[in-house]
Amino acid sequence: MPDMLAWCQWLQEHGAGNSIRRSLWLFPAIETIHLLGMATLIATVGFFDLRLLGWAMREEPVSQLSRRLLPWTWIAFAVQVVTGSLLFSSEAVKVYLNPAFRLKLLLILLAGLQALFFEWNVRRNGERWSQGLVPISAKFAACLSILLWMGVVAAGRFIGFV
Repeated sequence: MPDMLAWCQWLQEHGAGNSIRRSLWLFPAIETIHLLGMATLIATVGFFDLRLLGWAMREEPVSQLSRRLLPWTWIAFAVQVVTGSLLFSSEAVKVYLNPAFRLKLLLILLAGLQALFFEWNVRRNGERWSQGLVPISAKFAACLSILLWMGVVAAGRFIGFV
């Protein structure tokens, strides 16, 4: 842990972290992009999960919705990683020690792994799901996805208060 703290100290004092922290407008601009990316990510994941649950867009085939939404989901996720890394670099020591931040990272890891596994499963079975009922395992995965991403958002909001 001391080595990680030393790395965090170095990160926030050099390069982008230092520039972001010292700038009047850079942190808010990056945070705005981060929030827009999160909104896009949550919207695309949410729509897809609601379709799997049969609560929205029932007429839309799962495979077509997957092809339309999931690329935007992964783009938004990439924006989150880049902007989140930049925000982290500006106050790395403080954030690294924050339990809400650690919970957020754990939930992102779990949600990302779940999304990768589920996207692989949709590519294999999406056409069948479009023709008939979505299996209970897919509905469970959709519920899990919604809960994980809600947890990510909640943990992210708590970072500033812990």
